[in-house]
Amino acid sequence: MRLAGFPLGLLLLTGVAYITDYSMILLIKAGTMSGTSTYQSLVSKTFGLPGYLLLSALQFLYPFAAMISYNIVTGDILPKIIQRIPGVSPTSLYANRTLVIVVTTLCITLPIALYRDMERLGKWSCIYLLSISLMYNPLILRLHFHLLRRPPTEHAWVFAKSNAIQAVGVMSFVFMSHHACFLIYGSMGQATVYNWSRITHVSMVFSFLVSLQYSICGYVSFTGFTQGDLFENYCKDDNLATIGRLCYAITIILTYPMECFVAREVIANVFFGGSLSYTLHLAVTITVVFLTTAISLAFDCLGMFLELNGVISATPLVFIIPAICYLKLTEYPWYHLNNAVPCLMLLLGTLVMPVGFVMAILYPQECCHGHEMFYCFSTNSTV
Repeated sequence: MRLAGFPLGLLLLTGVAYITDYSMILLIKAGTMSGTSTYQSLVSKTFGLPGYLLLSALQFLYPFAAMISYNIVTGDILPKIIQRIPGVSPTSLYANRTLVIVVTTLCITLPIALYRDMERLGKWSCIYLLSISLMYNPLILRLHFHLLRRPPTEHAWVFAKSNAIQAVGVMSFVFMSHHACFLIYGSMGQATVYNWSRITHVSMVFSFLVSLQYSICGYVSFTGFTQGDLFENYCKDDNLATIGRLCYAITIILTYPMECFVAREVIANVFFGGSLSYTLHLAVTITVVFLTTAISLAFDCLGMFLELNGVISATPLVFIIPAICYLKLTEYPWYHLNNAVPCLMLLLGTLVMPVGFVMAILYPQECCHGHEMFYCFSTNSTV
C-alpha cells in the first residue's frame, strides 16, 4: 500500500489475488493436458531442456529466497518477544538476533524440514491456521491508538504512486504457491482439476482476506512510516503487538519447511534423477538450511528480499510460465476469446518483471530493522 498508493494498492491486491488463483488452476490444467505430474516435466515437455533448466532455476530461487525472508522475520520479531520476559534486557544474549535464528533453525525448522513426505506437514496445519487467525487482531485493536499517535505523512492518500510496479512484485511474492502446486496436488486423496479448483478458490479467498486485513489496518495505522515487516512498526512494550508477533512467528516458522521441500525437490530432479537416498536427503536439506540461515544472518532488510524475489522469481512463475504453457497446449489459437486471460497474464508478466527489477534496484526500500520507531518514545504504549 505504501509503494502503490492506498486506493490503487487495494485494486492491485485484488487483481494479483485473482490472477494467482486463475494461474494455479491453469497450471494443473496444463499438466493434465500434457500428461505430466510436476512443474518441471510440464515445462520440459512444452519447451524442452532450456525451458526445464530455466524453470528449475526459478523454482529453486523462489523458495530459497523465501526461506531467507522467513529467517529475517524470525530474527526481527522473536528477540522483541523474548525481551518481554521479566529480567531479559535488549542486550541480553537470549535476545540476540543471531542466536535466536540459529536456535530456532536447529530446534524447530530443520527437524521439520527433514521430513521426507509433505503429507506429514498436515498435522501442523491447525496450529498454522489458528496463528494466522489470531495474529492480525492486534492490528485491529490498536488501529485507533496509532491513528492518534503517529504524525501525518505527505501524499499518504493519493490514488497512485510511482512505485506501483514494485508493489506488484511484493504481492506476487505473497500469493505465489505455484512451485508447490504439483506437490500438493499429488498429495490429494482425489486429485482432479475440479477438486483442485475448489481447494485453490477457498485457499486464495482466505489468503486474500488476511492480506486485505493487514493491508488496510497496517497502512491506515502507519501510512508513510510502514515498514517491510509490519510488526517492526509496533513498539516493543506493546503487549498486544507481542501476542501478534508470537502468532506471526509460529506461521513463519511452520512455512519455512514447506519451502525447503520444494527447493530440495528441484535439486533432486535436476541432479539426482528425481529421488534422494537417505544420506543425500540429509545432506541436501542441511546444506539448503545452512545457506539460507547464513545469508539471513548477514542481511536483514526484508523489503528488498520481498521485492527482488517477487519480480525475479514469483512474476514469471505466476504470470508468464503457466500462461505460455497453457497457450501452447490448448487447441485454440492464442487470439481466441477463451485465451484472453492467459494472454493478459503473459502481457502483465513481461511488463512487471523488467520494470519491477529496475525500480527495486534504483529505489530500494528503507529498513528500520531492530530499532524502535520515533513515536514509541512519546508516550507509554503498554496495554
